[in-house]
Amino acid sequence: MGWKGEDPYAGQRPEATLGASFSQRLAVWLGTGLGIGLVVPVAPGTFGSLPGVAAACLLAAWCPVWAQVVVCVLLTAAAVPICTCAERALKKKDDGRITADEWMLYPIATVGLPLLEQPWLIPLTFVVIRVLDVVKPPPARQVQFLREGWGIVADDLAAQIYALGVNWVLFWWLF
Repeated sequence: MGWKGEDPYAGQRPEATLGASFSQRLAVWLGTGLGIGLVVPVAPGTFGSLPGVAAACLLAAWCPVWAQVVVCVLLTAAAVPICTCAERALKKKDDGRITADEWMLYPIATVGLPLLEQPWLIPLTFVVIRVLDVVKPPPARQVQFLREGWGIVADDLAAQIYALGVNWVLFWWLF
C-alpha cells in the first residue's frame, strides 16, 4: 500500500499508539470507524463500512437529494484531516485500521437511491461499494499514493463515485 519496511508498532495494543491528546484520541476513534478498525482482526475496511451504511440510511430517510450531496461533500472534507490525524497517531502509513474513508464516504455511492423504500438495495450497494473499493479501478489506485489523509480518502472517493454509477445502473436494471 505504499508503506515500506517493518511496522515498529506491530503487535502493540491499540492504546499504545493512540497519542495523549483528546483530539488525537477522537481522530483515532472516528478514523477507525468508531473504534471498529481497532478491534476486528480481519477485513477492517468491510466492518468499518458499517457506520457508513447507517449514515446512508439516515440520509436517505431525512434528506432530499441536494442535502445528501451537501452532507457527502462535508463528510469527505472532514475525512481528510481525520485520516491524517489518525495516521499520525497510529504511526503507520495508510494503516488498515483507519476506516473513516470507508464509512464517511459510503453515503456518496447511495445518493438519491431509495434505500428504505427498497431495502434490497442496502446489501446490493454494500457489495458493490466493497468490491470497487478493493478493485480500485483507475484512477482510484493511482491517487492512493498522495500524502497522508489525501491518499487515504482520494482512492475511496474515486471508488465511491464509480459505485454510485454502478448502483444506479443496477437499480434501474433490477427495478
